[in-house]
Amino acid sequence: MTVTRRLAIIAGLGALVGGGGLYAHLRPPSAASVRARLSGTHPAPTGPLSVFHLGHSLVNRDMPAMLAQLAPAGHRYDSQLGWGTTLQAHWGDAPISGFDTENAHPHFRPAQEAVASGDYDAIVLTEMVEIRDAIRYFDSPIYLARWAERALAARPDVRLYLFETWHRLDDPEGWLTRIDLDHDRYWLRQVLGPALSKLPMATRIHLIPAGPVLAAFVRAVEGRGGVGNVRSREDLFSRSDDGAVDPIHLNDLGNYLVALVHFTVLYHTSPVGLPHALNRADGSPATAPDPETARLMQDVTAEVVGTLGLSGIDA
Repeated sequence: MTVTRRLAIIAGLGALVGGGGLYAHLRPPSAASVRARLSGTHPAPTGPLSVFHLGHSLVNRDMPAMLAQLAPAGHRYDSQLGWGTTLQAHWGDAPISGFDTENAHPHFRPAQEAVASGDYDAIVLTEMVEIRDAIRYFDSPIYLARWAERALAARPDVRLYLFETWHRLDDPEGWLTRIDLDHDRYWLRQVLGPALSKLPMATRIHLIPAGPVLAAFVRAVEGRGGVGNVRSREDLFSRSDDGAVDPIHLNDLGNYLVALVHFTVLYHTSPVGLPHALNRADGSPATAPDPETARLMQDVTAEVVGTLGLSGIDA
C-alpha cells in the first residue's frame, strides 16, 4: 500500500470518527461517561402519569396492570407488544411476531401513533433479548435514539426510559454473572451511550433497572435460604403445565417485583409499604408474595434504584 493511500484511509477514518459514525461502532463510550450524562435528578411527578410501554413478553400485560394498581389513582397506560420484538421491528422496519395475539387487549395502541401523539407523560422503551443480538444485528442504539427523537418532537417534556431486562436462567455464562456484567458492557456502553450520543446533550433516557433488582433480590433470598414463598430464583419464573421452569418469563411474583421497580423510577417514591395483593390484567387475583417476601422486594428495589443513580431520582 502506498503512503498516499495509507494517509487517505487514515484521513477518511478520522472524518468518520469525528462525525460519530465509526467511533460509536468501534469504541463505545465508557460506562462512567454514560453515568455522568445521566447524573442528577429531574422533578418528581406531581400526580398520576400516563405511560406508554413499548416492548415484548417481558413487559407482558400483567406487569403494567400491577403498576397501575400501585400508582396513584388516575394512572393510565397503553402498550404495543410482540414476541421477542426489537425496537427496530416496532419502528416498522421488520415484522412483529405475535402482534395480533399480544395486542388483543383494551390497552393496545399502535406505537407510532401513540408516541407521536404527545399524550403520554412517560414512554418506556424495551429492547429484545438476547441483548447481544439486538446490538449486533438490529441496531439497538439507532432505534432507541429514533424513538426518543419521535417522542420529544411530539412532547418536549416527555420522560424517556429504557427498561433493562434480563436473560435466560440457563445462560452458559451464568444468570447472575450476565446481569452483573451486561449492565455496563451492553446496556450502558452499547445501547444507552451510543443512543444518547445521537441526541442533544440535554436529552436524558433514564434506566428502569429491573435486571439488577432481580439479581439483588435473588442474592438476598438465596443467601438466606429463602424468604416467605420465594426460596430460589426459579420461584420468580413461570412454569409449564408439567412443572418445567420457563427460563425467561416471570410469574406473578416476578412481575410484582418488576412493577415495583417501574413504580419507584416513574414516581420517584420509595416502594416500601405498597400493597402486595394485586390482580392480573384480566382481573383475576395474582399470586401474592408473602408479607416478608414483599417487604424484602420493596427494600431491595429502593436500595438498588437509589444506588445505581441512573433513573433521575434522588438516592
